[in-house]
Amino acid sequence: MKNKEIKILGMASAAFSVFMVSGWSFFETMIRCKNKKKQTKKQWFRLSHTTINHPRYKFEKEYEEGKAWCREQYMQDCYIKSIDGLLLHASYLPAKKAKRFVILCHGYKGSGFGDFAYIARFLHENECNLLFIDQRCCGESKGEFITFGAKEQHDIREWAYFVSERNHAKLPVYLYGESMGASSVLMASGHKLPKEVRGLIADCGFSSMKAQLRDIAANWFHLNFVELLLFRVDLFCRFFGGFAMKEADAAAGLKRNKRPVLFFHGEKDTYVVPKNTKYNYTLCTAPKEILIIPEARHLCSAYEAPELYRKKLLEFFNRYDG
Repeated sequence: MKNKEIKILGMASAAFSVFMVSGWSFFETMIRCKNKKKQTKKQWFRLSHTTINHPRYKFEKEYEEGKAWCREQYMQDCYIKSIDGLLLHASYLPAKKAKRFVILCHGYKGSGFGDFAYIARFLHENECNLLFIDQRCCGESKGEFITFGAKEQHDIREWAYFVSERNHAKLPVYLYGESMGASSVLMASGHKLPKEVRGLIADCGFSSMKAQLRDIAANWFHLNFVELLLFRVDLFCRFFGGFAMKEADAAAGLKRNKRPVLFFHGEKDTYVVPKNTKYNYTLCTAPKEILIIPEARHLCSAYEAPELYRKKLLEFFNRYDG
């Protein structure tokens, strides 16, 4: 009898291990950063969704020229400590006769000089002081886990106060996010922010971590039993990352936010599908505007329709600079 019980316990333990291991591999791929230098070599980055949605796919010249311009500028290194003790880095580029500050929040495993390569020069030439933040676990910022906005929203809030404390002229401040950065900005909007923060710009943001991972698991990797997979991933996030997936949800921030929001999305985006921004837009009770660019893929609206995109940005600034 005892041997039978031991056998049953052994089989149950083995089944549980198999059940958890499949979730662990997805967690390791999507959330944990083991070696930042090797991130771009991961096989999943070669999936068609990531390839055709990157600006290089159609706008390589403009993308590389923008990155080169960013690298050529003399920028000041800035550092803060996150609320959970991580050293976070940003690069600051002041403008002559600045009219405003813009905090640039890049996307998942991205960089400010990459995600904002094409629009940064335009912003700077239009009298914007720019703060390119390195999201946790990216660039020179420390961290082991990318949390899809759960903790990044608090980092952005801290950067907003960092700028506010040095903003002696009380210039207006804008939070401008792309992809995961856009979602994090929307999440941050529900927290207390400096009064100088006048508006938010969200380009291709997802609605929640759970929704985005569900879409990736089902449509990129064609995995089955996605809800069970996400249950396991959430357990690992809680146990190892110190956060719950439900904390990375733009809905809570948008329902509390009172600052105006300018939404952008590419209609042909298959990385973060447009329904995310449309959903975020419906939740937003503050003054808002949405622009869906036909033919644009992920973060390509500024490339696909540059004149319209830039016009909307300047109109937004002029309307809310005060």
